[in-house]
Amino acid sequence: MNKETYRKRVSGMLPAGFLILVMLPLLLLPLASVFIYALKGGLPKFASYLVTRDVLFALRFSVIIAFVTAGINTVLGTYAAYVLSKTRFPGREQLSIILSLPVAIPNVVVGTSLLLLWGPIGLFGQILGPLGIQPMFTAAGVLLAHIFVTFPYMLGTIKPVLDDLQTTYEEAAYTIGASRWQAFRYIIFPALKGGLLTGALLTFAHSLGEFGATVMVSGNLRLRTQTAPLYIFSQFEGGNIEAANSVAAILAVVSFILFSLILYFAGRTRIKEERR
Repeated sequence: MNKETYRKRVSGMLPAGFLILVMLPLLLLPLASVFIYALKGGLPKFASYLVTRDVLFALRFSVIIAFVTAGINTVLGTYAAYVLSKTRFPGREQLSIILSLPVAIPNVVVGTSLLLLWGPIGLFGQILGPLGIQPMFTAAGVLLAHIFVTFPYMLGTIKPVLDDLQTTYEEAAYTIGASRWQAFRYIIFPALKGGLLTGALLTFAHSLGEFGATVMVSGNLRLRTQTAPLYIFSQFEGGNIEAANSVAAILAVVSFILFSLILYFAGRTRIKEERR
């Protein structure tokens, strides 16, 4: 290897080295510490924390809520993106901003707002209470919070795809008598498959790790409304660091897998678009 080639290789590695140096205390070391503390007592002890009744319930409950949230927001987010992208009406831009607000609003505020609407003293809660319906501090309340918090992720994934989608084929379909639903099913939907999968995975991942709004509307009730992040929080409060980090390590691994899939499918979608 001559000096020029060596110099180019070293100079090419410098930006990556600087990035790692900056990210080491901010991201890499905190993530590593989760696994270090989780495995501090060895693999048998790590596994023993994961098979307790509380952990199994929290993980199962989190996965179910995340699946349902992703399914509902896939439908709602796709419909909202289609309306905002393909129709014109007064206040469209303002509505788009409002629908994206949950990303900017602190999640604790989201939980408070849901309590003030659906809680025992809330606007709807006072009506539903006498009927024996109380969505807060139940699985339904947790689901409402997760739908609210993660809705913009699906909307933000699908709307740019629809905005960039050429309307030539869609307009041609209308000229030969196709309905709006037929045009969506046979022309628009095939182009959205990559975006739908990416948005669903992103929504699932964020729902799986949601904490701020959940802690407000769930009551953090053991074996009833306690999600995995809430279990981690309660174990930290109780001083059971290894148990908390064992569950945190599982969530970190699942999140890594999910975001790897998101990047993979996003890359495949980009390659397909470039080939068109």
